[in-house]
Amino acid sequence: MGNANRTKSQLLEEIKRLHSELATVKRMTEQRTHELYVSEERFSLAMRGANDGLWDWNLETDEVYYSPRWKSMLGYEESELENNLNTWASLVHPDDKIVALEKVQDYFDGRKDSFEVEMRMRHKDGHEVFVLSRAILVTRGSDGKPVRLVGTHVDITERKKAEAYDSKQAEILEMIAIGRPAAEIYDAIALMYESRHPGMRCSMLELSVNKLLHGGAPSLPKAYCEAVHGLENGLSVGSCGTSTFTGKRVLVENIETDPKWEKIKQFALPHGMRCCWSEPIKDSSGKVLGAFGMYYNHPALPDEGELKDLIAGARLTGIVMERDQAQKRIRTLAYTDELTGLASRAYFMQHMEEITKSSHRHGHRSGLLYIDLDDFKCVNDSLGHDAGDLLLKTIAQRLITTCRETDFIARLGGDEFCILIEEAEEDYAANVAKRCLEAISQPIEIYSRKLVPACSIGIAYYPDDGKNLSALLKAADISLYTAKENGKNHYAFYKAELTDKAEYRFQIEQSLREAIEKQQLSLVYQPQVNIASGEILGVEALSRWHHAQLGQVPPNEFVATAERIGMIKPLTEWVLRTACSQLVAWKKTGFHQLRMAVNISPSLFLDKGFVLLVKRILDEVGVAPAELELEVTEGIVQTDPRNLTVFQDLKDLGVLLSIDDFGTGYSSFASLKHLQADYLKIDRYFIDDMQADQKTLTLVSSMIEMGRKLGHGIVAEGVETLAQLEILRNLNCEIVQGYLFSKPAAAGNISELLNSQMHKEILGQCRFDEIA
Repeated sequence: MGNANRTKSQLLEEIKRLHSELATVKRMTEQRTHELYVSEERFSLAMRGANDGLWDWNLETDEVYYSPRWKSMLGYEESELENNLNTWASLVHPDDKIVALEKVQDYFDGRKDSFEVEMRMRHKDGHEVFVLSRAILVTRGSDGKPVRLVGTHVDITERKKAEAYDSKQAEILEMIAIGRPAAEIYDAIALMYESRHPGMRCSMLELSVNKLLHGGAPSLPKAYCEAVHGLENGLSVGSCGTSTFTGKRVLVENIETDPKWEKIKQFALPHGMRCCWSEPIKDSSGKVLGAFGMYYNHPALPDEGELKDLIAGARLTGIVMERDQAQKRIRTLAYTDELTGLASRAYFMQHMEEITKSSHRHGHRSGLLYIDLDDFKCVNDSLGHDAGDLLLKTIAQRLITTCRETDFIARLGGDEFCILIEEAEEDYAANVAKRCLEAISQPIEIYSRKLVPACSIGIAYYPDDGKNLSALLKAADISLYTAKENGKNHYAFYKAELTDKAEYRFQIEQSLREAIEKQQLSLVYQPQVNIASGEILGVEALSRWHHAQLGQVPPNEFVATAERIGMIKPLTEWVLRTACSQLVAWKKTGFHQLRMAVNISPSLFLDKGFVLLVKRILDEVGVAPAELELEVTEGIVQTDPRNLTVFQDLKDLGVLLSIDDFGTGYSSFASLKHLQADYLKIDRYFIDDMQADQKTLTLVSSMIEMGRKLGHGIVAEGVETLAQLEILRNLNCEIVQGYLFSKPAAAGNISELLNSQMHKEILGQCRFDEIA
């Protein structure tokens, strides 16, 4: 019985043992089946991207399977990295690790539909590898929590380099477009190519005549850059010296042994430089501007990528270098007056601003001389612009020899010059002005014509006359205008009261243009009386301008202003048309013998269209040419011989011509030889003095006698007294004009005068005496 029980017990134990072994076998079978499934799954996933690195992360244990490609992508053998999360964490860039883990969590929590992140990972040799990590499978447990994440790594380093290169190129092109300094752009270009090829150092040299000048080399030693700066290029002056000399690419594998480096290798070898490749930099026309160089610290020749970048770098630098050289030429042109070689207006303004700031800081006084040549336009008009240019060059040289080296001389444009005197002593500016007047007035022969130049000079002081640039210039300009008003060939200092005159002059300029365009001026008329018959033969039209704020503006002021601002032609056209229309109105009332006299500016005699303008107005208004008398000064023959052509054309048209202010010019009688005038108008200056001065009376008598013998009619202006009228009548003067008969009056008043006998009554009071 006891044995039976023991046998039963042993049987039960055996059965339990067998059950246990079966369970173990089952578990082992299930585990092996799972492992086979995972391996098969990983193999399937790996096949989907044979060139991708595969990773399989167990989220419960942080074990991570890294495929051989994943590891080799970072330079490791399969056995060199442990299969856990810490391996990835130790290789990924710290900043990118935080971003990657945040995106994983967003993927797990359902905030993102996919997982994809770009990361920088450290290669075994130390450089960075850009990878694109994507999740391709996530497994969740029965509770829905993720337990496994599978993904791939793709090496995108070349793509990221290309993107960075494109971005850097775009940045450099923007720098070029917005005009950043060339040296700054050179450095950016060098650094861009250096980042593409670790260990490379780049340089850019400019070629000036035959010298190599440092352009940019941010990674090369300063001592080397200074050593090659200023060297003359040639066949044995390194890679860059040779390429700029020949205009061809030069590839030196070993600086130490290559003969092209014979003369300058001692500058390169101490700094570890062992090879140098150079591409000539050329402009759009093919001219060599410089050289682009690439250096390594080991002997080498460029591979395909390096050679492409060498050529591209030279082309890109060429754009910058050509633009920079063009800008330098522009600056030279901007800061130097091309004709005279003096400083330009732009340079003068810049320098003047610097001087005024310096004077302010140190409490110094500086002086400004504003110089304008007198009657320079006459030289251009009579001898041509080439002659004018020769005169300006001569004046510039005379100013240079007259002033100190520290005095800053500039040509502002046209015939205007400026001299800026630093730390001006009380009398120094005046002494300089005197020397300038004397030097400039020395005779000069141009095209076989002897000229005696003259100038006017305005002087202003900083800070006395102006505390800033514009105020000082304005003060000098005002004093210049004063010097001209004082008779030219003078200098004048600025005075505060001159500003009021300048403001008034400016107001006239501003308002006159509108007044002419809107025909806001008016005409008055002064009769011309025949002494013999007592009849009014004609009237002279005189323009008047009354401004609402300025009041009555004198004719000599607004006519001169019209000349200055280029409005004299429209003003003259309006006067001619209005005066001729009034003449037609008087003729309709029975005064058929009247003629109309109008003053004409000498400048219009250089206008080819002036004769046609006169003819058109006569035709449109209905006035015969012989009923219009144009008054001009005798100076027209002295300003430009071309005036004589227009003068003759007007004569051919049938218009009467008279010489106004006769006797006041320096060659009055000589001018009669050239001008076929109908009338001579003796200036009132002589009429005023002929009673008190015997010489003046003799001159008047001579002018009347000579004029009559030459076939000219004689008109005396400014007759105000019976005594003057009696003298002129006894001298056989033909026509008189002046206040004795009528002040300039409106058309209505002249109509009344034409209908009265008052002018005849005045003539009736004259005595006929012999003039001794």
